[in-house]
Formats: sequence, structure tokens, C-alpha cells
Amino acid sequence: MTKDNKQLSDEVLIEAITQKGETELFGILYDRYSNKVYRKCLSFVKDESAAQDMVQDVLLKVFTQLGKFQGKSRFSTWLYAITYNYCVEYYRKNNKYAMVDIDEGPDISVDDDDEKELLKMRAEQLKWALDQVAPEDKMILLLKYQDDTPIKEIMDTLDISESAVKMRLARARQRVKQVVQEREKVMV
Repeated sequence: MTKDNKQLSDEVLIEAITQKGETELFGILYDRYSNKVYRKCLSFVKDESAAQDMVQDVLLKVFTQLGKFQGKSRFSTWLYAITYNYCVEYYRKNNKYAMVDIDEGPDISVDDDDEKELLKMRAEQLKWALDQVAPEDKMILLLKYQDDTPIKEIMDTLDISESAVKMRLARARQRVKQVVQEREKVMV
């Protein structure tokens, strides 16, 4: 691995790995993203050792599925989608949350007031609230607001329509808002 290789873009590295078989270049991608993946995993499991194990699993999965990356979104978005999905599956397997179909329930229109309120929450309050909602809600909110992923990329990553992305975001924001309101009632 030369110093010049470390300057290559994600897309060039992926092409070299998948088309030319230069698998040793995956180490560069690993170095670029392992800490970010670790922080995402840790935000889900709150256990450093488990998060480290999850990073290895996620990056192994990314390596084995690298040929499936189509370039419809940034590599980082694709990687984070795999990370979030892995974290959601981890929760399912460990039965930490009762899972709910995020598309069931009454239609909720996109409400700018909910979004504004969500963005105003103190960071610690929001972090706590995100830990209380289903992993699918947490995933889509983190993609949109923490990673600043455009709706188009979320559509491509999750393979759903624009209206479905907006609906899931609206529902997730509403659930976070409800969690915060319930907590505030208890604290009064």
C-alpha cells in the first residue's frame, strides 16, 4: 500500500478491488471508516466490546458485498446503511425492542413544526430519545440529520420511494417527540 493509494477516492479503490482483484486496498477503506462505523455501532449497543465485534462483522460484510456497490450513492452512505441494518438486526436477535412495522399505522403528513422541534432539542435529550425509539426510526433519523444524507440517497440506499422516505422520517420524528413529551410529563 503506497502513500499514493491512500489518496485515491473510494470509488477508485472499489474499482481496483472488485475489477482488478487488488483486495489489499480494502485496508485503506477500513482505515477511513472503521472509527465511524464503531461510533455508529456504539451508539446502538452502548458496549465497547460488542461495538468492536460489530465493526468487524460489518466491515467483513462490506468486503464480501463490495461487488454489489453500484455507485448510486456515496460509498459512505452505502456503508452506513449496511451498518444501520446490521445494528437493527443485532437488536432483533437480542430481543431488546419489540419491533413494529414502521409502515403500519395512520398516515402522518410531513409536519415542519415537528422537524423544527426535533432540531431544537438539546443534544443529550435527543440522544436519550433516540435510544428509546425503534432502531429503524433511529436509523433513518441519523441518516438524515447526523450524516446529512439527501433524501435521494436515502431512497437509493433503502430502495424505497421519496414519499416513503418522507413518511418514515415524519413518523420517526413524531415518535421521538412523543418519547420526549412522555419523559417531560414524568419529570414534572
